[in-house]
Amino acid sequence: MEAMQETMIEVKNLVKKYGTFTAVNSIGFSVQKGEIFGLLGPNGAGKSTTLEMMVGLRKPDEGTAIIGGFDISREMKKVKEVIGIQLQSTTLFELLTVEEILRLYASFYRVNVSIPDLIEEMVLTEKTKSRIKTLSGGQKQRLAIALALVHDPWIIFLDEPTTGLDPQARRTLWDIVLKLKEKGKTTVLTTHYMDEAHVLCDRIAIMDQGKLIALDTPTNLVKSLQSDSAVEFQFEGEFLTGELEMIDGVKQVGKRKDTYVLYTDDIQMTLINLIHMTTKKDIKLTDLQTRTSTLEDVFIHMTGRSLREE
Repeated sequence: MEAMQETMIEVKNLVKKYGTFTAVNSIGFSVQKGEIFGLLGPNGAGKSTTLEMMVGLRKPDEGTAIIGGFDISREMKKVKEVIGIQLQSTTLFELLTVEEILRLYASFYRVNVSIPDLIEEMVLTEKTKSRIKTLSGGQKQRLAIALALVHDPWIIFLDEPTTGLDPQARRTLWDIVLKLKEKGKTTVLTTHYMDEAHVLCDRIAIMDQGKLIALDTPTNLVKSLQSDSAVEFQFEGEFLTGELEMIDGVKQVGKRKDTYVLYTDDIQMTLINLIHMTTKKDIKLTDLQTRTSTLEDVFIHMTGRSLREE
């Protein structure tokens, strides 16, 4: 019985169609208590539609989900009592102060948390008496998360929480999400930022064109490439790209627009052999750089294109 209580979300064959277009194509996964679970993929992959079906904003055409022990198809009212939601865009009463809008939202629920403590946790103490219209983008996002937490939910849904924010504001939000985990909250977030998913998420479901194409920990997903490092370059000249696969040390070859990527576990051997081959063929390398493999490399390997491509 205890093991069953650890599973906070069970998604079962969710489908959403718009005419002949299938936005979400029979996906399923589970999320454990206290886990930060990421839905990662490019714009249009179906991440937000999946989240919106889970929280009752869109009705699935097929399938269902069990959230906190309640079925979204039959017990949505109970589901809403145990979840908090921050959507991509939140329309707020801009003439209210931060404290006023939080107290207003708190009045909608039977149970709510301490408003001063919540304001402090969201790094908004200095803005307690400020009108919402005066807040920065990052402050408004933190306020939106505060509104999602005002009734002390078990499960938090965050839809692209850092889109459009500057690096400092993004880092502040990351800290807030990690503190939610420390408090035992279960968090589901959608993102198309690979670094964000890697830093925050215990497990990641990668979506593309409405389908779930991979699900694992960030570390295991990167390990699935079977290479630790990547060599990126462009070149001037001509040669057969198939020759790259023959270079000693190269395990896989990828391409993103005009940039070639060689995946390898022996970066020194790969660099030496690449330079030797291109020198012999009088090919000039440009924009040569090395790095560790990332989640974006996983996505490119699986789909043949970048997370950033529309």
